[in-house]
Amino acid sequence: MSDEDELENIRRRKLEELKQQAAQQQYAEHQQKEYTNKKYQVMRQILSQEGRQRLENIRIVKPQFAEQIELQLIQLYQSGKLRGATPLPDKEFKKILEQITTTGKKKEFNIKK
Repeated sequence: MSDEDELENIRRRKLEELKQQAAQQQYAEHQQKEYTNKKYQVMRQILSQEGRQRLENIRIVKPQFAEQIELQLIQLYQSGKLRGATPLPDKEFKKILEQITTTGKKKEFNIKK
């Protein structure tokens, strides 16, 4: 009898653990959706329709780079450094993209023998 009771207790604990994991996963998914929605709303304020389309094209090719661009644009927007017209016209967005990509490519290598 004690073996059966112990087995039942183990099953209950395992079931409770699985329920907790499922609840945590659901909460994490909810938080991720909420974050994505907020980011989308802010990006709608920052970029014009053409700029958002350009960013989505970048996302298709380089998803991580598009995420970095979004985060940088949000930081610039929140700090007030995006002066002028918001949403940004496509030309201004292109200039910002050029600045971002050129700063990332400045790598120097010194090889000494």
